[in-house]
Amino acid sequence: MDFLYIKALHIIFIVTWFAGLFYIVRLFIYHAEAEKKEEPAKSILQEQYRLMEKRLWYIITWPSAILASIFAFWMLYDQPMFLSMPWMHVKLTFVLALYFYHGACHVIFKQLQKNTVKYNSLQLRIWNEVATIILFAVVFLVVLKNAINWIWGVVGIIIVSVLLMLSVRLYKKIRTKKSWDKLEKKLTEED
Repeated sequence: MDFLYIKALHIIFIVTWFAGLFYIVRLFIYHAEAEKKEEPAKSILQEQYRLMEKRLWYIITWPSAILASIFAFWMLYDQPMFLSMPWMHVKLTFVLALYFYHGACHVIFKQLQKNTVKYNSLQLRIWNEVATIILFAVVFLVVLKNAINWIWGVVGIIIVSVLLMLSVRLYKKIRTKKSWDKLEKKLTEED
């Protein structure tokens, strides 16, 4: 098969793999938030999230990871000169980190399938940013083909991630304050 076809298939499955990783952690967040709901909503939501997580994980995310890896190994076999390039060593290190991230997500997935919620939604939101950082680092490495310039892209996404997380926390505080103000006003009117 022509190298460009292999490369195209590799990119397609990388996209679907990351889509699965991004969405699975989103489902983990919703699943964790459902833990705070009253019954029967809690049970209904968690059952639905377990089903959605299972389908996403085994039908999209795992197959995409496997196929992206197969096509990556095929490209490296077909074009071994890439292995002598320093930027490729850094990229493969990030890919290894992505495998560890995927494995850690699998552990969380298995826990949630047993309805064991060990992380809150804030921790999972932060966890979701790890895949974003890996994605930015790899894309900058592949495009720039420089083992140093990727740092600026990663530093940028870390700064943006921190600002987003601070914004989310601020919004949450404002929303909670408004809820308390409404409750206080309602209680005052009832008196």
